[in-house]
Amino acid sequence: MARTWLSVTVELLGGRGQELWPWPGRIFAVGPSHTFMDLANAINDAFARWDRSHLSLFTLADGRVITDEETGAEMAGSFRGPIIAPIDIDVAKVVRTLEAGAEFQFTYDLGDSWMHRCVVGEVKVDPLEVLGVRPDVPLPYWGWGSVPDQYGRRWATDDGESRAPRKPGTPHPMLLHAWPAQVQVPGLDLSELRGAIASADAARFLAAVTGPDIDDALQQVGAGIPMALEQGRQETGPVALSVINRLTWRGGPGDQVLAEDLLAGLRREPLTGRLVPVDLEMLSMVLEGDPGLSTGGFLDLRTGQVYDEAATDPMMVGEDAAIDVEEEPGRWLRFNRAGSRDGWRDMEAFAERQHDEALRERLERAIGGKGAFSRFRDLVDSENLTEQWYAFSTDRQMGRAREFLADNGIRVG
Repeated sequence: MARTWLSVTVELLGGRGQELWPWPGRIFAVGPSHTFMDLANAINDAFARWDRSHLSLFTLADGRVITDEETGAEMAGSFRGPIIAPIDIDVAKVVRTLEAGAEFQFTYDLGDSWMHRCVVGEVKVDPLEVLGVRPDVPLPYWGWGSVPDQYGRRWATDDGESRAPRKPGTPHPMLLHAWPAQVQVPGLDLSELRGAIASADAARFLAAVTGPDIDDALQQVGAGIPMALEQGRQETGPVALSVINRLTWRGGPGDQVLAEDLLAGLRREPLTGRLVPVDLEMLSMVLEGDPGLSTGGFLDLRTGQVYDEAATDPMMVGEDAAIDVEEEPGRWLRFNRAGSRDGWRDMEAFAERQHDEALRERLERAIGGKGAFSRFRDLVDSENLTEQWYAFSTDRQMGRAREFLADNGIRVG
């Protein structure tokens, strides 16, 4: 590894609101001692940039960000993508970080967004063979395009006679903010998340939410933030800030309420409203369960326990198990069971978020007309989307339950 040199192909996709085509490119020889800052400077040299007062940023396919310490600290509260500690651009070595075939992104000037697609070659290179020297910094040994090119090549395989390749029908996924694909970012392990919260283990909780895509489970992740803050504010603070920003951006039912509560926790301020230790998932299940079984239920404002309305009938649950809401009327909050409209909207929203157009269309057809719920569940099962749907729908239901409580002057304590 100490003597390994990589070839890294860098193509300039566009910037300043424009896409370039054909993409100009350079191929660099990158040595074992070269940092990502060395590579950034080499790329900027190759693309004739003389004003270096702007930031450079690398993004890896698994969501890791490589930039300077100050920018990395600011990005800890980012509201998009997975929560992953940034890597120091001045320290991290390219050869030790990337493997053959790895694709990554380089952005120069976060305002004008000069965006580059970078790919590590499958074959290692000998700098003496391709360059004639062993340079102290990454150095390009091949190139094409007009910024500028020694041999006048307009694209990678240009022989001087062929016509320029046709422009793609759609921009590159990086320009559409659709890269990396969702499949490249690991999903959140809900069972591990819940286990960490149940065991009140802050280190386990932070490990569970660091790295995977959490944006469909913010209500569930947010439930563990207060516990983690109590055990370590320095470690949990950036995660809490990121979740707050994500909730504000998402703006779903109950998201603003949770964002306000988490912000109050960060500031060590008391929550507004009556604190009740409610199990939000249980409340959401009774609020949005089968309307044929009952019409509502009761929340014990003292203990946070949720009861179906059948719990008031000794004939249904037994004399000893039945609750008497008339004996202490101020202790109980009566609620009515919600209709199925919210559940249908959840299916609609889940279908809309699918990147695969064919899958999205099948899901949209499934929720049309009578029998929509059963058709949708069958399709979700057949497409192996059950875990995604469970996380997505559970989060929306918990958000609606949180919003219902807030409307009644109650905060989850």
